[in-house]
Amino acid sequence: MNVSEIQACLRDQHLDAWLVYDFRGSNPVLARLFPSEKKRHLTRRVFLLVPARGEPVLLHSPLDGPGLRDIALPKRLFGGWAELNAALAEVLRPGWRVAMEYVPGGALPVMSVADAGTVELVRAQGVEVVSSANLVQATIARWSDAAFAAHELASRQVDAIKDAAFARIGAEVAAGRAPTERDIQRFILDRFAAEGLETPDAPIVGVNAHSGDPHFEVPAEGSSAIRKGDWVLIDLWARRPGDDNIFSDVTWMGFVGRSPDVPAKHREVFEVVRSARDAAVALAQGAHARGERLQGWQLDEAARGPILKAGMGPFIKHRTGHSLSPGPMVHGMGVNLDGIETRDTREVMPGLGWTVEPGLYLPEFGVRLELNMFYHPQRGPIVTSGWQREIICVV
Repeated sequence: MNVSEIQACLRDQHLDAWLVYDFRGSNPVLARLFPSEKKRHLTRRVFLLVPARGEPVLLHSPLDGPGLRDIALPKRLFGGWAELNAALAEVLRPGWRVAMEYVPGGALPVMSVADAGTVELVRAQGVEVVSSANLVQATIARWSDAAFAAHELASRQVDAIKDAAFARIGAEVAAGRAPTERDIQRFILDRFAAEGLETPDAPIVGVNAHSGDPHFEVPAEGSSAIRKGDWVLIDLWARRPGDDNIFSDVTWMGFVGRSPDVPAKHREVFEVVRSARDAAVALAQGAHARGERLQGWQLDEAARGPILKAGMGPFIKHRTGHSLSPGPMVHGMGVNLDGIETRDTREVMPGLGWTVEPGLYLPEFGVRLELNMFYHPQRGPIVTSGWQREIICVV
Protein backbone atom coordinates (compact mmCIF):
# COMPACT_ATOMS: atom_id res chain seq x y z
CA MET A 1 0.00 0.00 0.00
CA ASN A 2 1.42 3.34 -1.08
CA VAL A 3 0.34 5.51 1.87
CA SER A 4 1.69 8.81 0.55
CA GLU A 5 -0.07 8.33 -2.80
CA ILE A 6 -3.37 7.51 -1.12
CA GLN A 7 -3.10 10.45 1.23
CA ALA A 8 -2.36 12.81 -1.66
CA CYS A 9 -5.52 11.53 -3.40
CA LEU A 10 -7.53 12.01 -0.22
CA ARG A 11 -6.43 15.61 0.01
CA ASP A 12 -7.09 16.19 -3.70
CA GLN A 13 -10.64 14.90 -3.26
CA HIS A 14 -11.17 16.90 -0.04
CA LEU A 15 -11.55 13.78 2.07
CA ASP A 16 -10.40 13.39 5.66
CA ALA A 17 -9.98 9.62 5.62
CA TRP A 18 -10.57 6.34 3.80
CA LEU A 19 -12.20 3.62 5.88
CA VAL A 20 -11.96 0.21 4.22
CA TYR A 21 -14.31 -2.34 5.78
CA ASP A 22 -14.04 -6.09 5.26
CA PHE A 23 -15.89 -9.09 6.65
CA ARG A 24 -14.60 -12.55 5.72
CA GLY A 25 -13.04 -11.34 2.48
CA SER A 26 -16.10 -9.32 1.40
CA ASN A 27 -14.12 -6.33 0.15
CA PRO A 28 -11.68 -6.81 -2.78
CA VAL A 29 -10.22 -3.38 -2.04
CA LEU A 30 -8.51 -4.63 1.12
CA ALA A 31 -7.02 -7.52 -0.80
CA ARG A 32 -5.62 -5.17 -3.45
CA LEU A 33 -4.15 -2.79 -0.87
CA PHE A 34 -2.39 -5.71 0.84
CA PRO A 35 -1.70 -8.41 -1.76
CA SER A 36 -0.84 -11.81 -0.39
CA GLU A 37 0.29 -15.00 -2.09
CA LYS A 38 -2.09 -16.92 0.16
CA LYS A 39 -5.75 -16.12 0.67
CA ARG A 40 -6.19 -14.35 3.98
CA HIS A 41 -8.28 -16.28 6.47
CA LEU A 42 -10.30 -13.54 8.18
CA THR A 43 -13.26 -14.46 10.36
CA ARG A 44 -14.29 -11.16 11.97
CA ARG A 45 -14.76 -7.53 10.96
CA VAL A 46 -11.67 -5.61 9.87
CA PHE A 47 -11.38 -1.83 9.38
CA LEU A 48 -8.44 -0.07 7.77
CA LEU A 49 -8.35 3.68 8.38
CA VAL A 50 -6.09 5.81 6.19
CA PRO A 51 -6.29 9.45 7.29
CA ALA A 52 -5.43 12.28 4.92
CA ARG A 53 -2.62 13.11 7.33
CA GLY A 54 -1.01 10.88 9.89
CA GLU A 55 -0.44 7.18 10.25
CA PRO A 56 -2.93 4.53 9.07
CA VAL A 57 -4.29 2.05 11.58
CA LEU A 58 -5.84 -1.40 11.31
CA LEU A 59 -8.76 -2.31 13.58
CA HIS A 60 -9.38 -6.03 14.02
CA SER A 61 -10.25 -8.87 16.36
CA PRO A 62 -7.37 -10.71 18.08
CA LEU A 63 -8.65 -13.84 16.36
CA ASP A 64 -7.60 -12.41 12.99
CA GLY A 65 -4.14 -11.41 14.16
CA PRO A 66 -2.36 -14.31 12.40
CA GLY A 67 -3.98 -13.48 9.06
CA LEU A 68 -2.89 -9.85 9.30
CA ARG A 69 0.57 -10.37 10.79
CA ASP A 70 2.34 -9.42 7.54
CA ILE A 71 0.75 -5.95 7.46
CA ALA A 72 3.19 -3.57 9.08
CA LEU A 73 0.75 -0.99 10.45
CA PRO A 74 -0.28 0.03 13.95
CA LYS A 75 -3.12 -2.18 15.13
CA ARG A 76 -6.08 -1.42 17.38
CA LEU A 77 -7.67 -4.60 18.70
CA PHE A 78 -11.29 -5.03 19.67
CA GLY A 79 -13.19 -7.96 21.10
CA GLY A 80 -16.94 -7.41 21.35
CA TRP A 81 -19.20 -4.82 19.79
CA ALA A 82 -18.69 -2.32 22.60
CA GLU A 83 -14.92 -2.36 22.04
CA LEU A 84 -15.47 -1.97 18.31
CA ASN A 85 -17.59 1.13 18.87
CA ALA A 86 -14.93 2.52 21.18
CA ALA A 87 -12.21 1.83 18.60
CA LEU A 88 -14.14 3.62 15.86
CA ALA A 89 -14.78 6.58 18.17
CA GLU A 90 -11.07 6.70 18.92
CA VAL A 91 -9.87 6.84 15.31
CA LEU A 92 -12.67 8.86 13.67
CA ARG A 93 -13.26 12.56 14.24
CA PRO A 94 -16.73 14.16 14.24
CA GLY A 95 -17.24 16.26 11.12
CA TRP A 96 -14.86 14.24 8.96
CA ARG A 97 -15.71 13.29 5.36
CA VAL A 98 -14.88 9.59 5.22
CA ALA A 99 -14.77 7.52 2.03
CA MET A 100 -16.05 3.95 2.09
CA GLU A 101 -16.88 1.32 -0.52
CA TYR A 102 -20.41 2.66 -0.65
CA VAL A 103 -22.50 4.29 -3.38
CA PRO A 104 -25.82 6.04 -2.67
CA GLY A 105 -28.71 3.88 -3.81
CA GLY A 106 -26.37 1.04 -4.75
CA ALA A 107 -25.89 2.78 -8.09
CA LEU A 108 -22.52 1.09 -8.73
CA PRO A 109 -22.70 -2.52 -7.52
CA VAL A 110 -18.97 -3.08 -7.91
CA MET A 111 -18.37 -0.31 -5.37
CA SER A 112 -21.40 -1.00 -3.13
CA VAL A 113 -19.56 -3.29 -0.71
CA ALA A 114 -20.13 -1.84 2.77
CA ASP A 115 -23.56 -2.93 4.02
CA ALA A 116 -26.13 -0.36 5.17
CA GLY A 117 -25.76 -1.32 8.83
CA THR A 118 -22.00 -0.76 8.81
CA VAL A 119 -22.44 2.61 7.10
CA GLU A 120 -24.94 3.53 9.84
CA LEU A 121 -22.42 2.41 12.48
CA VAL A 122 -19.77 4.70 11.02
CA ARG A 123 -22.15 7.64 10.58
CA ALA A 124 -23.04 7.31 14.26
CA GLN A 125 -19.54 8.57 15.02
CA GLY A 126 -20.57 11.97 13.64
CA VAL A 127 -18.85 11.63 10.27
CA GLU A 128 -20.14 12.05 6.72
CA VAL A 129 -19.78 8.87 4.66
CA VAL A 130 -19.12 9.37 0.94
CA SER A 131 -18.23 7.00 -1.89
CA SER A 132 -14.66 5.84 -2.41
CA ALA A 133 -15.36 5.08 -6.10
CA ASN A 134 -13.03 7.72 -7.56
CA LEU A 135 -10.48 7.13 -4.80
CA VAL A 136 -10.32 3.45 -5.82
CA GLN A 137 -9.85 4.55 -9.42
CA ALA A 138 -7.01 6.89 -8.57
CA THR A 139 -5.14 4.27 -6.54
CA ILE A 140 -5.68 0.54 -6.94
CA ALA A 141 -7.33 0.60 -10.40
CA ARG A 142 -4.49 2.59 -11.95
CA TRP A 143 -1.99 0.80 -14.21
CA SER A 144 1.71 0.90 -13.43
CA ASP A 145 4.26 1.29 -16.23
CA ALA A 146 5.15 -2.38 -15.81
CA ALA A 147 1.51 -3.43 -16.02
CA PHE A 148 1.07 -1.41 -19.21
CA ALA A 149 4.07 -3.11 -20.79
CA ALA A 150 2.85 -6.56 -19.73
CA HIS A 151 -0.61 -5.80 -21.11
CA GLU A 152 0.82 -4.78 -24.47
CA LEU A 153 2.76 -8.06 -24.62
CA ALA A 154 -0.31 -10.08 -23.63
CA SER A 155 -2.37 -8.25 -26.27
CA ARG A 156 0.10 -9.20 -29.01
CA GLN A 157 0.02 -12.81 -27.86
CA VAL A 158 -3.77 -12.96 -27.55
CA ASP A 159 -4.17 -11.37 -30.98
CA ALA A 160 -1.88 -13.97 -32.55
CA ILE A 161 -3.74 -16.81 -30.81
CA LYS A 162 -7.06 -15.44 -32.07
CA ASP A 163 -5.67 -15.45 -35.62
CA ALA A 164 -4.42 -19.00 -35.17
CA ALA A 165 -7.84 -20.14 -33.90
CA PHE A 166 -9.65 -18.79 -36.95
CA ALA A 167 -6.95 -20.25 -39.20
CA ARG A 168 -7.44 -23.62 -37.49
CA ILE A 169 -11.15 -23.50 -38.28
CA GLY A 170 -10.40 -22.75 -41.93
CA ALA A 171 -7.83 -25.51 -42.24
CA GLU A 172 -10.08 -28.11 -40.63
CA VAL A 173 -13.06 -27.23 -42.81
CA ALA A 174 -10.90 -27.16 -45.94
CA ALA A 175 -9.72 -30.67 -45.09
CA GLY A 176 -13.31 -31.88 -44.95
CA ARG A 177 -13.59 -31.98 -41.19
CA ALA A 178 -16.00 -30.12 -38.89
CA PRO A 179 -14.22 -28.89 -35.74
CA THR A 180 -16.49 -28.27 -32.77
CA GLU A 181 -16.73 -25.20 -30.58
CA ARG A 182 -15.08 -27.29 -27.87
CA ASP A 183 -12.19 -28.22 -30.18
CA ILE A 184 -11.39 -24.59 -30.89
CA GLN A 185 -11.82 -23.62 -27.26
CA ARG A 186 -9.33 -26.33 -26.29
CA PHE A 187 -6.95 -25.16 -29.04
CA ILE A 188 -6.97 -21.62 -27.58
CA LEU A 189 -6.38 -22.85 -24.02
CA ASP A 190 -3.46 -24.98 -25.20
CA ARG A 191 -1.95 -21.96 -26.94
CA PHE A 192 -2.39 -19.85 -23.80
CA ALA A 193 -0.44 -22.45 -21.84
CA ALA A 194 2.28 -22.66 -24.48
CA GLU A 195 2.68 -18.86 -24.49
CA GLY A 196 2.83 -18.63 -20.68
CA LEU A 197 -0.48 -16.78 -20.36
CA GLU A 198 -3.07 -17.31 -17.64
CA THR A 199 -6.85 -17.08 -17.67
CA PRO A 200 -9.46 -17.80 -14.99
CA ASP A 201 -12.06 -18.99 -17.50
CA ALA A 202 -12.27 -20.77 -20.82
CA PRO A 203 -12.83 -18.58 -23.91
CA ILE A 204 -16.18 -18.35 -25.68
CA VAL A 205 -16.45 -19.96 -29.08
CA GLY A 206 -20.02 -19.57 -30.35
CA VAL A 207 -21.31 -20.62 -33.75
CA ASN A 208 -24.44 -19.20 -35.40
CA ALA A 209 -27.24 -18.82 -32.78
CA HIS A 210 -24.74 -19.37 -29.97
CA SER A 211 -23.04 -16.11 -30.97
CA GLY A 212 -26.31 -14.44 -30.00
CA ASP A 213 -25.87 -15.49 -26.36
CA PRO A 214 -23.56 -12.93 -24.67
CA HIS A 215 -22.44 -15.43 -22.00
CA PHE A 216 -22.61 -18.64 -24.01
CA GLU A 217 -20.80 -21.51 -22.29
CA VAL A 218 -19.32 -24.19 -24.51
CA PRO A 219 -20.55 -27.55 -23.21
CA ALA A 220 -17.98 -30.21 -22.37
CA GLU A 221 -19.93 -32.68 -24.50
CA GLY A 222 -22.08 -32.12 -27.55
CA SER A 223 -20.84 -28.71 -28.63
CA SER A 224 -21.80 -27.58 -32.13
CA ALA A 225 -19.76 -28.41 -35.18
CA ILE A 226 -18.40 -25.57 -37.31
CA ARG A 227 -18.99 -25.93 -41.05
CA LYS A 228 -18.78 -23.93 -44.24
CA GLY A 229 -21.21 -21.01 -44.18
CA ASP A 230 -21.20 -20.69 -40.40
CA TRP A 231 -20.88 -17.49 -38.37
CA VAL A 232 -18.38 -17.67 -35.49
CA LEU A 233 -17.75 -15.48 -32.42
CA ILE A 234 -14.51 -15.91 -30.46
CA ASP A 235 -14.14 -14.06 -27.14
CA LEU A 236 -10.82 -14.70 -25.40
CA TRP A 237 -8.98 -13.13 -22.47
CA ALA A 238 -5.62 -13.76 -20.83
CA ARG A 239 -2.73 -11.95 -19.15
CA ARG A 240 0.88 -12.37 -18.17
CA PRO A 241 0.87 -14.18 -14.79
CA GLY A 242 0.39 -12.12 -11.63
CA ASP A 243 -2.32 -9.98 -10.09
CA ASP A 244 -0.41 -6.78 -10.85
CA ASN A 245 -0.93 -7.45 -14.56
CA ILE A 246 -3.87 -6.62 -16.81
CA PHE A 247 -5.94 -8.93 -18.98
CA SER A 248 -6.18 -8.52 -22.72
CA ASP A 249 -9.86 -9.20 -23.41
CA VAL A 250 -11.07 -9.16 -27.03
CA THR A 251 -13.92 -10.47 -29.18
CA TRP A 252 -13.75 -11.03 -32.94
CA MET A 253 -16.22 -12.23 -35.55
CA GLY A 254 -15.59 -14.62 -38.41
CA PHE A 255 -17.34 -16.34 -41.31
CA VAL A 256 -16.46 -19.75 -42.69
CA GLY A 257 -16.41 -18.93 -46.37
CA ARG A 258 -15.50 -16.22 -48.84
CA SER A 259 -16.25 -12.55 -48.21
CA PRO A 260 -18.86 -12.24 -51.01
CA ASP A 261 -20.82 -15.08 -49.38
CA VAL A 262 -21.33 -13.35 -46.01
CA PRO A 263 -25.12 -12.98 -45.58
CA ALA A 264 -26.31 -9.41 -46.01
CA LYS A 265 -27.96 -9.29 -42.56
CA HIS A 266 -24.79 -10.46 -40.83
CA ARG A 267 -22.76 -7.83 -42.65
CA GLU A 268 -25.28 -5.11 -41.82
CA VAL A 269 -25.24 -5.91 -38.10
CA PHE A 270 -21.44 -6.15 -38.12
CA GLU A 271 -21.16 -2.69 -39.64
CA VAL A 272 -23.55 -1.17 -37.10
CA VAL A 273 -21.62 -2.69 -34.17
CA ARG A 274 -18.34 -1.54 -35.71
CA SER A 275 -19.68 2.00 -35.96
CA ALA A 276 -20.84 1.85 -32.33
CA ARG A 277 -17.45 0.70 -31.08
CA ASP A 278 -15.58 3.27 -33.12
CA ALA A 279 -17.86 6.06 -31.91
CA ALA A 280 -16.88 5.34 -28.29
CA VAL A 281 -13.18 5.25 -29.21
CA ALA A 282 -13.50 8.52 -31.13
CA LEU A 283 -15.25 10.28 -28.25
CA ALA A 284 -12.59 9.19 -25.73
CA GLN A 285 -9.76 10.37 -27.95
CA GLY A 286 -11.53 13.54 -29.08
CA ALA A 287 -12.42 14.59 -25.55
CA HIS A 288 -8.79 14.25 -24.49
CA ALA A 289 -7.65 16.35 -27.46
CA ARG A 290 -10.14 19.04 -26.45
CA GLY A 291 -9.17 18.91 -22.78
CA GLU A 292 -12.62 17.65 -21.75
CA ARG A 293 -13.36 15.18 -18.97
CA LEU A 294 -15.75 12.30 -19.55
CA GLN A 295 -17.71 9.89 -17.39
CA GLY A 296 -18.29 6.24 -18.16
CA TRP A 297 -21.94 6.60 -19.14
CA GLN A 298 -21.04 9.10 -21.85
CA LEU A 299 -18.90 6.60 -23.72
CA ASP A 300 -21.71 4.06 -23.47
CA GLU A 301 -24.14 6.62 -24.85
CA ALA A 302 -21.80 7.38 -27.75
CA ALA A 303 -21.70 3.69 -28.70
CA ARG A 304 -25.48 3.33 -28.51
CA GLY A 305 -26.00 6.26 -30.90
CA PRO A 306 -25.33 4.38 -34.17
CA ILE A 307 -27.26 1.35 -32.88
CA LEU A 308 -30.36 3.36 -32.06
CA LYS A 309 -30.11 5.22 -35.37
CA ALA A 310 -30.14 1.87 -37.17
CA GLY A 311 -33.25 0.80 -35.25
CA MET A 312 -31.44 -2.07 -33.53
CA GLY A 313 -31.80 -0.93 -29.93
CA PRO A 314 -33.95 -3.94 -28.91
CA PHE A 315 -30.96 -6.23 -29.58
CA ILE A 316 -28.72 -4.54 -26.98
CA LYS A 317 -28.30 -6.79 -23.93
CA HIS A 318 -25.44 -5.23 -21.97
CA ARG A 319 -23.32 -2.13 -21.36
CA THR A 320 -20.62 -1.10 -23.81
CA GLY A 321 -17.55 -2.01 -21.74
CA HIS A 322 -15.96 -2.86 -18.42
CA SER A 323 -12.92 -1.79 -16.46
CA LEU A 324 -9.52 -3.40 -16.89
CA SER A 325 -7.42 -3.06 -13.74
CA PRO A 326 -4.90 -4.97 -11.60
CA GLY A 327 -6.29 -7.84 -9.57
CA PRO A 328 -7.61 -11.35 -10.06
CA MET A 329 -10.78 -10.39 -11.98
CA VAL A 330 -11.04 -9.81 -15.72
CA HIS A 331 -13.64 -7.13 -14.98
CA GLY A 332 -11.71 -4.53 -13.02
CA MET A 333 -12.54 -1.97 -10.34
CA GLY A 334 -12.36 1.21 -12.38
CA VAL A 335 -14.92 2.97 -14.55
CA ASN A 336 -17.27 0.93 -16.74
CA LEU A 337 -18.74 2.16 -20.02
CA ASP A 338 -22.25 1.91 -18.71
CA GLY A 339 -25.40 3.98 -19.02
CA ILE A 340 -27.76 0.99 -19.15
CA GLU A 341 -27.17 -1.41 -16.26
CA THR A 342 -26.01 1.52 -14.12
CA ARG A 343 -25.25 5.16 -14.83
CA ASP A 344 -21.53 5.13 -14.20
CA THR A 345 -20.60 8.68 -13.28
CA ARG A 346 -16.99 7.88 -12.45
CA GLU A 347 -14.48 9.95 -14.36
CA VAL A 348 -12.47 8.40 -17.19
CA MET A 349 -9.06 9.18 -15.69
CA PRO A 350 -5.51 8.94 -17.01
CA GLY A 351 -3.90 5.68 -15.90
CA LEU A 352 -7.09 3.63 -16.30
CA GLY A 353 -8.01 0.92 -18.80
CA TRP A 354 -11.28 -0.45 -20.13
CA THR A 355 -12.88 -2.50 -22.90
CA VAL A 356 -15.10 -1.19 -25.68
CA GLU A 357 -17.41 -4.05 -26.65
CA PRO A 358 -20.83 -3.15 -27.98
CA GLY A 359 -22.91 -6.11 -29.07
CA LEU A 360 -26.15 -6.89 -30.86
CA TYR A 361 -27.83 -10.22 -30.21
CA LEU A 362 -30.48 -11.47 -32.60
CA PRO A 363 -32.21 -14.85 -32.19
CA GLU A 364 -30.31 -16.38 -35.10
CA PHE A 365 -26.86 -14.82 -34.53
CA GLY A 366 -24.98 -12.09 -32.67
CA VAL A 367 -22.13 -9.65 -33.18
CA ARG A 368 -19.78 -8.34 -30.49
CA LEU A 369 -16.61 -6.42 -31.30
CA GLU A 370 -14.31 -5.90 -28.35
CA LEU A 371 -11.06 -4.02 -28.06
CA ASN A 372 -9.05 -2.65 -25.12
CA MET A 373 -8.10 0.93 -24.33
CA PHE A 374 -5.72 2.61 -21.90
CA TYR A 375 -5.71 6.27 -20.95
CA HIS A 376 -2.00 6.88 -21.26
CA PRO A 377 -0.88 9.78 -19.05
CA GLN A 378 1.11 11.35 -21.91
CA ARG A 379 -0.46 9.96 -25.10
CA GLY A 380 -4.10 10.06 -24.08
CA PRO A 381 -6.59 7.23 -24.71
CA ILE A 382 -5.00 4.59 -26.94
CA VAL A 383 -6.17 1.24 -28.30
CA THR A 384 -3.91 -1.46 -26.86
CA SER A 385 -5.34 -4.58 -28.52
CA GLY A 386 -6.20 -5.73 -32.02
CA TRP A 387 -8.88 -3.65 -33.75
CA GLN A 388 -11.23 -5.59 -36.05
CA ARG A 389 -12.39 -3.59 -39.05
CA GLU A 390 -13.53 -6.35 -41.42
CA ILE A 391 -15.14 -9.76 -40.95
CA ILE A 392 -12.54 -12.52 -40.79
CA CYS A 393 -13.31 -14.92 -43.63
CA VAL A 394 -11.73 -18.37 -43.43
CA VAL A 395 -11.97 -21.01 -46.13
